[in-house]
Amino acid sequence: MVDKSGVRLGSKAARLLARLGRAEIRPGLTEQELARVEARFGFAFADDHRAFLSVGLPTGGGWPDWRHGDAALLRSWLGRPVEDVLFAVAEADFWHPGWGARPARRTDAMAGARAHLASVPQLVPVYSHRYLPAGRESYAHPVLSIRGADIIPYGYDLIDYVQEEFGGPREGTGERPVVDATAAFWADFLFWSNQGG
Repeated sequence: MVDKSGVRLGSKAARLLARLGRAEIRPGLTEQELARVEARFGFAFADDHRAFLSVGLPTGGGWPDWRHGDAALLRSWLGRPVEDVLFAVAEADFWHPGWGARPARRTDAMAGARAHLASVPQLVPVYSHRYLPAGRESYAHPVLSIRGADIIPYGYDLIDYVQEEFGGPREGTGERPVVDATAAFWADFLFWSNQGG
């Protein structure tokens, strides 16, 4: 039996965004359009992200235009999280603890970081510098805000993200759950932010 939880989550987030009126919403992407995007760029949307885009395609400043957007710009957007981390390695002496000792020479550090980052899970832009991990049959990932190596959760799932970013009504008790990140490497940053470090 197929788990429809991701579809429900993404659909609810899309309807909430539309109700808030903070983005122009065009007709959602069809299954064929979604499949073309995934084939063209070599990733699969997470189930909730896929449902979000199929209910309605947000457009305008900050939103990736998966229907008519410039391919080079979209590729750049897809590569930005890794490029931001590489920039932090080069310019801010960032080094992930899981990579072992940082090489003394900057060129060696950059080569080592590139090698490590070549295998991290793909992140897919949601809006501006906010991202979700890719991956069919996955959902309820935290939405990540990424600027350099400053990587924080900006919503514990897509609904919480829409509420946080666009000012929607908060659901629940007001207590934010501990983020249960599911994307290797990127999850480490969420652990650090949950620990205050």
